[in-house]
Order: sequence, then C-alpha cells, then structure tokens
Amino acid sequence: MNNGCVLICVAASLCVLFSGCVKGKNAVQFEERLKMSIRKESFGKTADGKEIDLYTLTNQNGLIARITNFGAILVGLEVPDRDGKLADITLGYDTLAGYINDKSYIGVTAGRYANRIAKGRFTLDGVEYKLAVNDGPNHLHGGLKGFNKVVWKGRQLEKEKGPAVEFTYHSKDGEEGYPGDLSVTVVYTLTNDDELKISYEALTSKACPVNLTHHGYFNLTGDASCSILEHVLTMNAGGFTPVDETSIPIGEIEPVKDTPMDFTEPTAVGKNIAKVRGGYDHNYVVDNGGKELVFAARVHEPKSGRVMELYTTEPGIQFYSGNFLDGSIKGKAGIVYNKHAGLCLEAQRFPDSPNKPQFPNSILRPGQKYTQLTVHKFYAK
Repeated sequence: MNNGCVLICVAASLCVLFSGCVKGKNAVQFEERLKMSIRKESFGKTADGKEIDLYTLTNQNGLIARITNFGAILVGLEVPDRDGKLADITLGYDTLAGYINDKSYIGVTAGRYANRIAKGRFTLDGVEYKLAVNDGPNHLHGGLKGFNKVVWKGRQLEKEKGPAVEFTYHSKDGEEGYPGDLSVTVVYTLTNDDELKISYEALTSKACPVNLTHHGYFNLTGDASCSILEHVLTMNAGGFTPVDETSIPIGEIEPVKDTPMDFTEPTAVGKNIAKVRGGYDHNYVVDNGGKELVFAARVHEPKSGRVMELYTTEPGIQFYSGNFLDGSIKGKAGIVYNKHAGLCLEAQRFPDSPNKPQFPNSILRPGQKYTQLTVHKFYAK
C-alpha cells in the first residue's frame, strides 16, 4: 500500500481503506464510519436445534440496538438521557428461552395479522376462514404460532444512513389458517440521526389480510421497575375506534375531545387512565395517516429527558399501557415486570378490519405489495 494506507475492518462487515493523507471532511466521515458497526453472535438454539442469532447495531453516536432472528424481535435499545447516559429503554429478556416462552409479545414482529380479529373468523371473496382463538373469544397477533415464534432468515446490510439488518420469512399457504403463500421482509435500520427505522414488505399468492407491526414495550426511564404512568404522551389523532367488552372495535370512529382518550395535547399517561376500563388498549386514528410518512406520537419522560417520536405510513396506532403485565414475568437483569412497566405504540391497520369494510383496507392481493415504514426518533431535552 502506498502512503501507509491501512485496511481496517469493523465488526467483520465494515471495511474501509484509510490513508494517512486524508484530512478535513473525508477524515471526519471516516471517523464516523469507524463508530458504526454490526456484530452477529449466537443467541442459542431452539428445541429442534435451529441456531438463533443476535445482531448488535451501533450507530455513529453510540446508540445500540440488539435484534434477533427469532421472531424478528428487538431485544434491546440503548439511548442517552439529557446527560448523555445510555440506558436500555425496552422490556425484554436476557436469554432466548425468555422469548420462546413469552406470552406478552415483548419486542416482537407481530403477524400475519397483528391485533384482533373477532371470533377468529373472516370471510374473503365468499370463503370463510377460521383462525385460532387465542385471546378470549378472538384471534390475536397471528395465532398460536405467529411471526413472533418463527425463525427468520437474517442478513446484515450496510447503509449510508446507518447499520441495518434484514429479516425474511416465507409463511406457507394455510399457516395458522391464513390463505396464500406470504413472503415477508422486515428491515431494522439504526440511523445516524438516532432513529430506529422499521420497514416492511410482503407479497402473497392469494388474497389475504395482512397487518404487521412492531410490538415493543418502551420505558424511557431506562428502569423497568418504574411505571410509565408519568410518561407524557402526545398523539396526532383526533379520533379512536371504541371497542366492546372483548376489545373488538364496534366499527365506528369517535372523537377523543373531552374524553379520557384525548392525547392531542401533552398528557401524562396516568392522568385519566382510571377512567378507562382496563386501561389503554385502543386503536387511535392517525390524522392524515395511511398514505405518506406522518408524525403519529411523541412520548417524553420528564426525569431522564428522553423523548421518542413515532412516524408512520399506517392509518392507526394501537396505544397499549401494559395493563396485563402482572408481576409474573422476570425480564432483563431479573427485573419483575409489573402492571404499566412499559407502553406500546403499534403502527397498524385497524383491528378486525377484515370484518369491517368501512375501515381502511387490510387485504393484500396477488400482484400487490404490502409496504409499511415506521420510524422511532430519539433525543433528550
């Protein structure tokens, strides 16, 4: 090599040719790329011997995301507080076994149809389909073995905006009762603008309802032994879909104004939660949502200063306040997850859309492509 050029490899996936002569802007760009990395390591094996991987993404600012190909699950996400101190702001488990046994959909990619389908049934093109009933009388998050319990194929990606990992899964015709072979791709990117971007694509061989979402539980204190009731939530949603006693939408959209559902102005999660039967577990209708990427929600945790903003192309956001966490789960570092230990903001098509033609379409047909982009933006104040 001339002029003392050195070949430097970062995390076995990022290789850059550096010259001692590089100065100025190019040198800064080189330093930034040195800080970015993707690391792949073993996360254990399933009962049938399948190797499971854990990918650790680090952006140039030092934020860290850990993602596994089991369930395309976000295992951890470390972001700084107002003093620059990193902490993991997601609920989860230290081992693969935790995710294998998990029944709360912690950090998962939910599908083939996230959220609920009434009585596990829908009729499409004159044919009735019957699905597993796994949430009271209803079907929830894809069934007994949804996308959160399958092994995806992972692949590291190098992107200008930050490290990324791609997961693909082929769901066979009839899996969990759904029609059509469905090919799904999910890409997590940890950008250098301190965003966790999640993009989704899907193709089908038969008409089928498709609704994918990220079911992460967030606690911006960085300490899941604390409640999220003091988190301040703002939602770009003037309406919501009221539900029956089994959490199925009744089919109408009602305004949130002058109700405990109103988060159009910054409001502590716990301020009106006692007025909501069971706590928050409702689909909010994003203003101007369902077309282009729009601002959907903001969460601010006052003590740490951490802020998470959510942008999505989806028409709805399921706000869930962790009502069913009951102290029976031991998570990371042995912390017990009590009620309201985390909150979820799930970008989605509306619940029970296959049975509610008045709701935004959730049916994917051959020749069409399902797409979704959801962005979590982090900063502190």
